[in-house]
Amino acid sequence: MTRAPKLGGWTRGGARVVCVLALAAASILAPSHAGAVALPPAARALETGLEQVGRGELRWLGFKLYDAALWSGARGEAAIDGAHVLSIRYARAVSSARLVALSLDEMRRLGLADEDRLARWGEALAAVLPSVEAGDTLAGLHRPGQGATFWHQGRPSGALGDPELARAFFAIWLDPRTREPGLRAQLLGLADGAP
Repeated sequence: MTRAPKLGGWTRGGARVVCVLALAAASILAPSHAGAVALPPAARALETGLEQVGRGELRWLGFKLYDAALWSGARGEAAIDGAHVLSIRYARAVSSARLVALSLDEMRRLGLADEDRLARWGEALAAVLPSVEAGDTLAGLHRPGQGATFWHQGRPSGALGDPELARAFFAIWLDPRTREPGLRAQLLGLADGAP
């Protein structure tokens, strides 16, 4: 019986297995790049001339919640004057009901609608915002004055025909009074190091 040569207490074969396992673990645990969020091909087909304006990530108490990216035909504040796509890749599972509740809370905080209108908007949002799992992407194409179309994992998830609701939804991230002004600046390409 022959023995494998020892390498510092490890056999050559054992060291190879450990290296392979370490590389596999590193690739699984490697942090994702902020903004590595894809534009749904259907959005590009509906609206030509879209280029990525900016990207960023949202963290809360050190925990990553999502990566976001904005596509438009213009940069800076002008990016939201015309058609634009906001795409969010979630780092955690979130139910449809929670996505709707959080959206309505932010619209309420921004003073964008009264309670009766928010109740109606909640029903419409529930129809287009599905539950998401970690790694899922939701994207919305906003056409100001017309409405919005949404995709989950690149597949259509619904549309908002109410232009005011669509404007209010995108305002959560893009209004100057947003709760996350740093993320807004990154999305609009106004922050240092923006693409």
